[in-house]
Amino acid sequence: MSTGPGADSAPAPNSHDDAVRSAALHEPGPATSREPGAKGGTFSSLRIRNYRLFATGQVVSNTGTWMQRIAQDWLVLSLTGSSAAVGITTALQFLPMLFLGLYGGVIADRYPKRRLLVLTQAAMGLTGLALAVLTLSGHVQVWHVYLTAFVLGLVTVVDNPARQAFVVEMVGPADLRNAVSLNSANFQSARLVGPAVAGVLITAVGSGWAFLLNGLSFVAPVAGLLLMRTAELHKTDRAPRGKGQLREGLRYVAGRPDLIWPIVLVGFIGTFGFNFPIWLTAFVNDVYHAGAGTYGLLNTLMAGGSLVGALLAARRGSSRLRFLVGAALLFGLLEITAALAPSFWVFAALLVPIGMFGLTINVTANSSIQLGTDPAMRGRVMSLFMMVFMGGTPLGAPLVGWVTDAYGARVGFLAGGAVATLAAVGVGLALARVGDLRLKVDLRRGHTHVAFVPRQPASEAAPAEGLAAA
Repeated sequence: MSTGPGADSAPAPNSHDDAVRSAALHEPGPATSREPGAKGGTFSSLRIRNYRLFATGQVVSNTGTWMQRIAQDWLVLSLTGSSAAVGITTALQFLPMLFLGLYGGVIADRYPKRRLLVLTQAAMGLTGLALAVLTLSGHVQVWHVYLTAFVLGLVTVVDNPARQAFVVEMVGPADLRNAVSLNSANFQSARLVGPAVAGVLITAVGSGWAFLLNGLSFVAPVAGLLLMRTAELHKTDRAPRGKGQLREGLRYVAGRPDLIWPIVLVGFIGTFGFNFPIWLTAFVNDVYHAGAGTYGLLNTLMAGGSLVGALLAARRGSSRLRFLVGAALLFGLLEITAALAPSFWVFAALLVPIGMFGLTINVTANSSIQLGTDPAMRGRVMSLFMMVFMGGTPLGAPLVGWVTDAYGARVGFLAGGAVATLAAVGVGLALARVGDLRLKVDLRRGHTHVAFVPRQPASEAAPAEGLAAA
């Protein structure tokens, strides 16, 4: 996919779906949103009051979430001494997304997303408080952590598609890509702070205080959602109650190759290439024989690279699928290189570009899919995207954890990078055989164009190019 304006795109006839997606970029909305043709910028979405409230609340809760994630992984490792147990915790947190993710998308399409998010964010805060009470009272057992992770996963089934689809209601189609990138930058900024604070807290007073602060942090996003001006939201049609809405969503995606390929690629990478809680705890504990502070440092370095990737993505106005494939290929090769790193500081330094390319994969796939989807289907399509990206973790995490326990941290990390590399090569070869899918989103002109462009023999392509030049 192209990374900037002026990317070449072969002409192709517009279909009905193209017209629907073009109309989506002209949805009526409040005057506070940037109009197509207006000059944007890296932080253009923050001009919108509702999005500022949302982003402020999210940076607070995201910081707490990262604190809990680090504390949770370290607590499980302390209780069991097993990387596989850390993998089981991760799997339980994402298992509901695998089996129920599409239902979450149906709910997100049916009901007001702002109200859903108030409920889900409050529920997430309560799970953190419950784990804090168990840990601080000294009664925590590993099954308590498993149960809390599973309940959090159930809430995420609805929260994720609702939150993803709510972005366009806050900022409008013209600022969607920028807002998606800033959401990622927001998440990664919190990732810079959260692990470092968690490492200090775990070392000084234990994991329970990290869980407590995470639970309290969800007051911020709930307050931000309640303070929003509903009149300034971009209204989208909600799907009515009816049978067959899951099948309808699957048929919609099945007929759209521009949606299928990103979902397939991120499915492989999410399942096998994003198991960092398993690998980093194993490297810290077994390879470098360090403590929670080092684990927090490694997560912070990866977050720094992810933040850079998010800010770079916020400046791009268009995408190409081959850019996504290229980022995935580099991501896998960097993981393989890090697995073989001869020293701690080489390993730590490689986590920065790994974070950058991992975030680039996520943002490019996420924004391209949202921009290419009919607004009435967006919740279901995004739930499928998140189900594949996050729901594959329950399948991959225990397997990766077992490989890491049995053969060591280096082999486990190398295996994950190898799968990511092979997936990128496989998708790239498939595209080279059937044609090149080009998704061009020109926000300055306010339209989107999607087409499969078959590869032509040079003898046929030359006259066409000559006519175009004439």
